[in-house]
Amino acid sequence: MSVVFTDHADIWYRSAEQKAAQYFASLRKQVIEETYVPVLTEDIQMWKKNHIHRHSLLSFFSKRKRKPDSRDYHSYIQWLNYTGKLDEYLDRSVSYIYLRDLGKALDSSDTQTRVQRVVADVKNHLLHSNPVNMGKQTELMSLKALYRWAQTKGIESDIIWVIDKLKAVSTHIPQELNAEHAQRKLIKIIVGVLLHVIEEMDDTTLPAERTKRMGEAIRIGYSYGLTYPFIDDLLDSQILTSHEKEQYSKMIRTALLTGSVPELGEWTGSNLEFIQYVHSELRDAFEYIKHQQGKETQKTFFEQSYVFFHAQEIDRMKELSNADYTNEQLYIPIILKSSSSRLIVRSVIGASTDEDFDQRTFFYGIYNQLADDFADMFDDMQNGAVTPYTYYLKYRDQRSDLINPFELYWAVISHLIHHVHHSDIKTREVILNRAINGLKRFKERIGTEKYNEMMEIFASRIPAFNLLIQQMVRKADDVDFFDKLLRDQMVISLRTDREEKEFFQDTVRTVRQQINNLLQIPKHSGIPPMKESLIDAANYSLEGDSKRLRPILTWVMGVNEYGLHAAAIAPLLRSLEYMHTASLIFDDLPSQDNSSIRRGRPTLHQVHNSSTAELAGLYLIQKAIEEQSSLDGFDTKTVLALMQYSSQKAGDMCVGQAMDLDSKGRVLTLDQMNMLCFYKTGIAFEASLVMPAILAQVKGTEIATLKRFAYHAGIAFQIRDDLLDLEGDVLLLGKPIGIDVDNNNSTFVTVLGQEGARKEMWEHYCFAMEALEEIPRNIPFLKHLLDYFVNRDR
Repeated sequence: MSVVFTDHADIWYRSAEQKAAQYFASLRKQVIEETYVPVLTEDIQMWKKNHIHRHSLLSFFSKRKRKPDSRDYHSYIQWLNYTGKLDEYLDRSVSYIYLRDLGKALDSSDTQTRVQRVVADVKNHLLHSNPVNMGKQTELMSLKALYRWAQTKGIESDIIWVIDKLKAVSTHIPQELNAEHAQRKLIKIIVGVLLHVIEEMDDTTLPAERTKRMGEAIRIGYSYGLTYPFIDDLLDSQILTSHEKEQYSKMIRTALLTGSVPELGEWTGSNLEFIQYVHSELRDAFEYIKHQQGKETQKTFFEQSYVFFHAQEIDRMKELSNADYTNEQLYIPIILKSSSSRLIVRSVIGASTDEDFDQRTFFYGIYNQLADDFADMFDDMQNGAVTPYTYYLKYRDQRSDLINPFELYWAVISHLIHHVHHSDIKTREVILNRAINGLKRFKERIGTEKYNEMMEIFASRIPAFNLLIQQMVRKADDVDFFDKLLRDQMVISLRTDREEKEFFQDTVRTVRQQINNLLQIPKHSGIPPMKESLIDAANYSLEGDSKRLRPILTWVMGVNEYGLHAAAIAPLLRSLEYMHTASLIFDDLPSQDNSSIRRGRPTLHQVHNSSTAELAGLYLIQKAIEEQSSLDGFDTKTVLALMQYSSQKAGDMCVGQAMDLDSKGRVLTLDQMNMLCFYKTGIAFEASLVMPAILAQVKGTEIATLKRFAYHAGIAFQIRDDLLDLEGDVLLLGKPIGIDVDNNNSTFVTVLGQEGARKEMWEHYCFAMEALEEIPRNIPFLKHLLDYFVNRDR
């Protein structure tokens, strides 16, 4: 679909600019004449009756449950329910989303019916999804919960797709852009688009159509959301040079005016690799959104997108050192970018025109922008960004004509309540809740002293009104919102996840090196030449570029979780790697899988011969037994129990390899694949977890749960292996791809297909996570190991 709108661009922007100028003129008049003050004063006097409570001495002593910090997510929700405040809390929260994100009128009976339905669903979910252990990831934030929800909607493939996309964005985001912020914004946009699509459907929408549209919404949300980190944030940052920003902006403008993303062309500098990724993702996103457009929405989409981008560009070009910007230059681009960013959503999803939505959303945008700019003013000032607040802070003493943005903010609130929403009581309640809550959060974040200093600056012209506002900030209660709670939890969760992931990677790197230093089998003087040759062969296999996952896992569980001494379990680490390497040597033999590359090098039988490989494998197994018998820092019976367990598992692995050989050329069922996978792969992971637990004399119930985790984690690992055998990079894998197909082996991909295999992998991921949640200790390492299993590229 080819479009050219070059000639329309100026017309689009001038038309939007004229409408914004009229809106700003009406707001400016209210500020200058202070007409909003008596109106809002009366509103607040009515509103505060529900938010400032006098507590009797009796009621004070009857409070048996103290209000927890909202950062303690689950305790806070339970406290709200205990005190009978949860329904009201959810009602104002959901109502605000309908007002802000969906552009609905709260005085509509249909809107209220929908709000109450959502409130009931959310409440039911909150009260029936409790964490098993304190300190573990919030259920709403976990990938497991997300995938389980996707299963109820039939959109598993779309969720897998977006999980992969979000991880890729996080990986590619430069440090200066803040990956957590980018992920949070992306998730917020995806949820917003999904809400719009759900609202477009009703009870007559068939299940298949509902599933299709929800899946498309997730992909559209991601595609639209990319504009924030990869256009808005990137152009605001200092990552690109001035020349690069100009080149990049020109490319985006061309795409919006021609309907086609131009080629990247010549790009010099250190940002080439990152820009290539951004260009590729944005091009795919742009094409996907464009593909969703019908003829009736295409022009609206491009018009609103251009207005949004051009307003952003005008705003971005401002410099805080310029003391001559007019009020119109400061505010009109803000009105345009804040409204068009929300207006564009309906055209993005291809929804029909809704003039009431357009009007409410146009007037609403600046309210949210002014609230955000107020919260971010210190960061903006530090970065030299021009916003109404930073500009007023810098030039208020020099420019008596400047409009005070804090006063304009309250004028906007008055305008929304009385002119846009016709003095609706529910709208007044929700908007004032949000405004007071924003000030409370700001005060808590910067401290009372700094907050009072800011209020002296921004509320100097309206002392009586400000006194009332500050009284509400100090005394008003029940003004917090669920979306803010979720935002805080998401920030905490993403930050914690990043820190845990860094610890995981550091641990793997450090422990892997320690284990590598332990593995070489020494050649003592006086040994027979043939034994020396056998040791050389074994060491060759041990030296390969191995991940050492199994002994690393044993080290982490033994040392970090069970408090065993690293030196004491060194023999156990060696035995695990010796057994694993032996199994690989046998697996690669011509009589079995006949592999030519292992761990990035020729396989042992290629370097020597099959007989030497077989003997080296047997030698490593005997060395593993010898190492286990040298665990002299533990109770003898415990070591014997460990050796007995190890022997059983080694036997089971032989059974697994026999099953694998017997399955060649046969089409296996899913149950047979699961059993084969457990015997070949899962058992080794189980042993890595269970053997240190045996040494630490851990309770049988915990060991049983570890086994369940290992079972599902092992299958997830193997499915990822099968997918990589189809689509992986031989240089990253360190072994040939397509070997399963060449050997006519059944794999999860051949049994289920590529998409089915991905779903099965995530199903086992969820089962493994559910087992992990039952373990009576918080083990982030296992969570990130599991994440690695399903996301690795080697």
